[in-house]
Amino acid sequence: MEAPRIEGREETDLTVLVPLYNEEESLRELKERIAAEFDRGGLRGEILFVDDGSTDGSYRVIEELAAADERVRAIKFRSNFGKAAALDAGFREARGRIVITMDADLQDDPAEIPNLIRHLDEGFDVVSGWKKKRHDPISKTVPSKFFNFVTATATGIRIHDFNCGLKAYRLAAVREIRLYGELHRYIPALAAWKGFRVGELAVTHHPRRHGRSKYGPKRFLAGFLDLMTVMLLTRFTVKPLHLFGLVGTLMGFGGVLISLYMVSLKIRYGDVQGRVPLLSFAVLLIIMGMQFLSTGLLAEMIASRNADQTTHYSIERRLGS
Repeated sequence: MEAPRIEGREETDLTVLVPLYNEEESLRELKERIAAEFDRGGLRGEILFVDDGSTDGSYRVIEELAAADERVRAIKFRSNFGKAAALDAGFREARGRIVITMDADLQDDPAEIPNLIRHLDEGFDVVSGWKKKRHDPISKTVPSKFFNFVTATATGIRIHDFNCGLKAYRLAAVREIRLYGELHRYIPALAAWKGFRVGELAVTHHPRRHGRSKYGPKRFLAGFLDLMTVMLLTRFTVKPLHLFGLVGTLMGFGGVLISLYMVSLKIRYGDVQGRVPLLSFAVLLIIMGMQFLSTGLLAEMIASRNADQTTHYSIERRLGS
């Protein structure tokens, strides 16, 4: 797949994109290890740090690294906007024909860079790392396994570790993925929806040596809500009536069945035999079913009017002028 040219920018072989928040103790070592992989593989590349509003000395360290090595570039956010925003900004700024993302805490191993590139060359557009042997507390590993199982089942993308920060992309793929909220967890699903080929590679994972994890329990609720967002984006963006119409039809049909049952009781016994709450529930189902159908029709009209402004497909290559 050919990557789109970047007007006004000099392309290079590889961009290593590192989103970070308060990781000043890890940055110097991480940069040296990434640079060593560049030198070992003879790669023309850049290291792009995206500082997500750090409150420690992270950006000062990055400035020192950039002054000593022209391959280091950086973006600094004015505030903490989240990992998805950091990755999205990095994707827009990347110059490499291949983009590799990794976390800044030294748990991802830069020595995996050549392996990820080789796996891309096997015909994939996105290669997601799999922390097969993970060095994290059980409070993170057990919920993560449940999250990955649910996500794989819901999206149909059969990989083991959606949330691994170590991933490799062809530039064409990152140019078509838009991230916000917590959608960085679902990049493989978003890429597959666009028609890109997604693979997986078991990678080395190290224990955290500095700082602490930036993710708390609230990420589970956020992750669930964003999974619903991904399902809507990947399956019903251009056909919302298929979702709302299905729910509305099932509700309405259930309400009609209950109502017919109430009618049969009225005919047989002269009243509904004390089942007034059930009758009220039937009426509620019918009303809600009509509301869902109406919402679906309105969403379908909006989707139709916006169809010429939104691209829901991905072109792999063009032939001719």
